[in-house]
Amino acid sequence: MPANADSPPPELSLYLHAPYCRARCRYCAFSSRPVAQAEMDGSGGMDAYVATLQDEIALWGQRLGASGPAPVSTVFFGGGTPSLLPPEGLIAILDALRRHFALAPGAEITMEANPESATPELLRAARSGGVNRLSLGVQSLDDTLLALLGRPHTAAEAARAVRDARGAGFENLSLDLIWGLPGQTPEHWLHTLRAALGLGPDHLSCYGLSLEPGTPLALAAADAHSGLPPLPGDEALERMYLDGGALLDAAGFEHYEISNHARPGRRCRHNLLCWQGRDYLGLGPAAVSTLRARTLCASALSSLPEPGTDTAPGAHDSGSLRWTNPEVPTQWAAAVRVGQIGPGHSSSREELSAQQLQQEGLMLGLRTCLGAPLNELAGHEELVRTLLERRLATTDGTRLCLTRAGMLLSSSIIEALVFE
Repeated sequence: MPANADSPPPELSLYLHAPYCRARCRYCAFSSRPVAQAEMDGSGGMDAYVATLQDEIALWGQRLGASGPAPVSTVFFGGGTPSLLPPEGLIAILDALRRHFALAPGAEITMEANPESATPELLRAARSGGVNRLSLGVQSLDDTLLALLGRPHTAAEAARAVRDARGAGFENLSLDLIWGLPGQTPEHWLHTLRAALGLGPDHLSCYGLSLEPGTPLALAAADAHSGLPPLPGDEALERMYLDGGALLDAAGFEHYEISNHARPGRRCRHNLLCWQGRDYLGLGPAAVSTLRARTLCASALSSLPEPGTDTAPGAHDSGSLRWTNPEVPTQWAAAVRVGQIGPGHSSSREELSAQQLQQEGLMLGLRTCLGAPLNELAGHEELVRTLLERRLATTDGTRLCLTRAGMLLSSSIIEALVFE
């Protein structure tokens, strides 16, 4: 057991992965599978998933609750498509969380949803069960582009889902949008943003299109005969990012992370805590966890190698463990059933040293408005001066923060500042 195991456990963030979708989008590389496949592969579909997730919640509640239920400050239902959950299943999961963990008063509980599956019944159940933040996967408000992306909803259905969410009592509503789509112009993107603002969201996540290898959209983009409209060039992408950000600034949104904008007081607390290096526990197939050694009690570590071996976690309390649950739902369910889930049973387990955690902290900090401490960027004084002179960064004398223009070049800047 870690030396300081008697100290109060830090608050956790919980991520719950729903692995099923109505259909797989053409750009998606996340771990998900169509519902029809789930019903045919012997996993029992949603009912079996809900039951197993409750078992995993109970298992981890016991492991982390040696001194009482582990405190939780944020919960995030992601996927996949959590809005495909049956209302009674969602309520059962929320009840299990409250039985086995100590949800903080005012804990942020987010659920991702797709417009076509965010039914009024589900939204009412989610809100009554304690979900207080909804993230709608709108992606575009152009039906042609939605079809190109393989999205199973229309712009009208997205607007309807927003109205239904407000009607169900959601006061904290986020919309996901994608820019840099095939055939899209800067003017079209600004039109999309204005239309999205017209829906009255509290938060906007605006992601540049990423062509993930092997996805249908990436394959079409590489095929000159696919008929896919051309992707925007670098100049058009720069205009979309900078002009789109300026438009959201003028509308009263704060640009607090490379892709995220929020009205004052509506930043996503769950993501901020993860970006700040706080502990997060992933539940469900393919879910990723990162926990500090001091958070893991003896029962959670009991099946790991003994201290003194090369891979022993907890050998130094400043490190963390990261692991991924089995991706295939049937394999995940089998592991949960016999209690062989967690860092001691994951082939992807990684022990992160204090230096690795510091590098991650700098990288994630530079992606947000929080920036990075200047004293942790020693040796890069000349580069810092160049960034300031080119207005790619600002400083208050203690921290370095990238400007919007700097965030556009964040990958190369972070590589040079943090990893070289």
